[in-house]
Amino acid sequence: MRMGVVFEGDASGAWNEMFSAPGQPRPIYERLLSDLNAYQPQELRQRSDQLARTFIDRGVTFAHSGEERPFPLDLVPRILGALEWDRLARGIAQRILALEAFLDDVYGAGRIFDEGLMPRATVTSSSYYCRAAFGITPPNGVRIAVAGIDLVRDEHGNFCVLEDNVRIPSGVSYVIENRRAMTQAFSALFSDHRVHPVDGYPSRLFAALLAAAPRKATEPVIVVLSPGVHNAAYFEHVLLARMMGVELVEGRDLVCRSNHVYMRTTNGERAVHVIYRRVDDDWLDPLQFRPDTVIGVAGVVNAARAGNVVISNGIGNGIADDKLIYTYVPEFIRFYLGEKPLLDNVTTYRLDDAEVRAEVLSSLAKYVIKPVDGSGGKGIVIGPQATKAELRALHKAVAAAPRDYIAQRPVALSTHPTFVGDSIAPRHIDLRPFAVNDGDDVWVLPGGLTRVALGEGDLIVNSSRGGGSKDTWVLNDESIPFRGAVPPASARSRRYPPPPRQNDEYAFQQGEQ
Repeated sequence: MRMGVVFEGDASGAWNEMFSAPGQPRPIYERLLSDLNAYQPQELRQRSDQLARTFIDRGVTFAHSGEERPFPLDLVPRILGALEWDRLARGIAQRILALEAFLDDVYGAGRIFDEGLMPRATVTSSSYYCRAAFGITPPNGVRIAVAGIDLVRDEHGNFCVLEDNVRIPSGVSYVIENRRAMTQAFSALFSDHRVHPVDGYPSRLFAALLAAAPRKATEPVIVVLSPGVHNAAYFEHVLLARMMGVELVEGRDLVCRSNHVYMRTTNGERAVHVIYRRVDDDWLDPLQFRPDTVIGVAGVVNAARAGNVVISNGIGNGIADDKLIYTYVPEFIRFYLGEKPLLDNVTTYRLDDAEVRAEVLSSLAKYVIKPVDGSGGKGIVIGPQATKAELRALHKAVAAAPRDYIAQRPVALSTHPTFVGDSIAPRHIDLRPFAVNDGDDVWVLPGGLTRVALGEGDLIVNSSRGGGSKDTWVLNDESIPFRGAVPPASARSRRYPPPPRQNDEYAFQQGEQ
């Protein structure tokens, strides 16, 4: 089974990541293609089964239709070169800094409104707008400690930003576990490639959370706040807490008293200074948000406002995830940073503009329509693939609430060879790089999560819609010191101290052997 032959019938019009033409691999893939073509089909099937068993054994799962399933990992990795990654990493860092400035502004002085660059109603009408975020200024000014910026490569091979995720971005655990599984199943492939490691992420995250702690905390205590075992990303909560050497807690484990937060332990209460929360705003504090929440912590927002605890990522960040706000991010970069955007948005149309809305509604079948507060691929209607009934219902919904939707031009997401069944076939992919902001620098994890739509012709890659993933390789060229690179050991020891070892009691609680 030679991969080059498979792609002679690929008529999707999408950019092919591995081949420039049937049988003609792009230079960066030549060695990998040669190595994979040496395997017989039954060997590839065995390696694919091994990857699945590894994930089952390690509990690498996600919730789909109420059922825990192993996260599908494809055996053909995606490769990015050092030069291309350098440009992506700089563009992602630039975007995060602009979003940081925007959040500080809209929950503060509101300069962007005064200058007329954005109507105030555009922000205040968002379902993610959070009045409780006013008056809460992080000690180091960082509201976005962790970000996941979704990228797609268009038909011409250019990377574009599809959406921003700065509330509670998930998926980095799969990046770490994908690499672990691939090095076990395909160790020979790594010997032929110099691939940047991804296991430095937990120490980077720990250092960023440590840097965010209140100044008066001499020995900051960090916890990971999880909604509990039934959350779709619970595996990730456990993994990150364990790898950072901090406690994984639920709301019932914390108590607020006199605007301080304490963790209940077998040795009594212990002060908490930084909460890396994996709980949405609505469920975080019954005194500020939903009063019926049983997974939050009453009083935690007031404790943050008093400066005694830091909630990371910050409350109110969701306004930057609103897809209508996304359309303004290139303008944020120019306004707040005085720079030209390094990464373009996908061409997007604001439906709160009457003229634009009329044009889009007259030809809905030409566009992709997305709810501005949607996630996980929910609510997306791909016009060229929609039925007449779906388009009629969509027309009615958009006309009734235009602020709730955006329109985008359809992008033929790039394709990549993917092992499906017992053969290799092209499947559409995207990329979610993860970035960590410690207040001094934005570090981008070399690689990120490549998500793949496993159905033929499918364009929605989310795991909740049946998608899988690929290990993402960023090749190491030591002559190119890009932002996503891991610094020398001496620099790491100065700026990024390793997380403490977890105690035996914690390891036992998490089921470690």
